[in-house]
Amino acid sequence: MSSKTKRKPKIAVFKFASCDGCQLSLLDAEDELLAIVGEVELAYFPEATRAALRGPYDIGLVEGSITTHHDAQRIQQVRRQCKTLVTLGACATAGGIQALRNWKDVDEFVRVVYASPQFISTLKLSTPISEHVPVDFELRGCPISKAHLLELLSATLIGRKPNIPAHSVCLECKRRGQVCVLVARGEPCLGPVTQAGCGALCPGFDRGCFGCFGPVAGANTAALTAQLLALGQKDYQLARLFRGFNAWSWPFRKASEECEKR
Repeated sequence: MSSKTKRKPKIAVFKFASCDGCQLSLLDAEDELLAIVGEVELAYFPEATRAALRGPYDIGLVEGSITTHHDAQRIQQVRRQCKTLVTLGACATAGGIQALRNWKDVDEFVRVVYASPQFISTLKLSTPISEHVPVDFELRGCPISKAHLLELLSATLIGRKPNIPAHSVCLECKRRGQVCVLVARGEPCLGPVTQAGCGALCPGFDRGCFGCFGPVAGANTAALTAQLLALGQKDYQLARLFRGFNAWSWPFRKASEECEKR
């Protein structure tokens, strides 16, 4: 088959419960995407294209968490349509900030917020995509890193493993020559247990890490909790710290619940 007739890989972008921030990160990479777009067919992307092509798709990018019965059914269809399924961002990989409702009475929220709650149908939990279908790769962040997304797409198109940082935010701090806000100032910081990706943005402004990129592999939340308690933090403060954008990720969820029980 000649290069002129070779079929381009078809990419589709799907949205579930989210703020669209990760899709905007994709659009924000417009200059870099020009080179990639020439190698692929953007078949389905309602936020950026006027036409939609039917599947199956070679790569499916999914933003958002599963929060409704319709979502739960639709993600099964998406999975069947996509050869490779990639989740984008904290909502898709950890339930998102909407997962905070998982510890509360959702029915009460519906009654308080909506004038006609009888029309609202929602699940009790906001859950990541991987709790519903197999996922081939999870790209973390709130929002995701543009550089990580480009690396993921480039690697997937040529069939190699994406080179995404697996170390913690602390290493990013060291590389930038920043003073540790946890050790030097006693600021509560999730950097030691959070995957890198933001360039240690918050510590660069003398603020502790909020954990936007989710737990790093092997996160020792127990050790960090003990250190923060020794610095004077209270359990209820630590429970709130772990319950941010990635609250339903297992390490952060477990740490917050242990703080809450004490």
